[in-house]
Amino acid sequence: MQILIPIDGTDASKRALDFAIEMASQMGGSLHVVHFTNKPTDATETILDDARGRLASANISAEPELTTLTVDVWNADRVGKEILDVVEAHGYDHVVMGHHEDGTVERAIFGSAAETVLRAEAIPVTIVP
Repeated sequence: MQILIPIDGTDASKRALDFAIEMASQMGGSLHVVHFTNKPTDATETILDDARGRLASANISAEPELTTLTVDVWNADRVGKEILDVVEAHGYDHVVMGHHEDGTVERAIFGSAAETVLRAEAIPVTIVP
């Protein structure tokens, strides 16, 4: 089983990564950890370093990948579509994503990458709150 785990540095994302690590360990699967950004910053490296530490603690040799997107409008729906493009291009079997509890207004304005991936019904998805 090949598992894609997009990370964004939130607590929900960290819980999702921990869940995906356990899932891969239990099922003998492999992980591909990816962080999407439109502009790498110091925070980007912090997110990747945290993921490296979690993977190393679990004795998983996967290296988190940084994907930089050039977009005019940066929103969760766009990120969700990029995740689906990665799934299609690489043939992943499963996606594990964190989802933070936004309010109704935030969700209506910004959307949710996790909801975009889930609603596409293109691949099994585990959403970790």
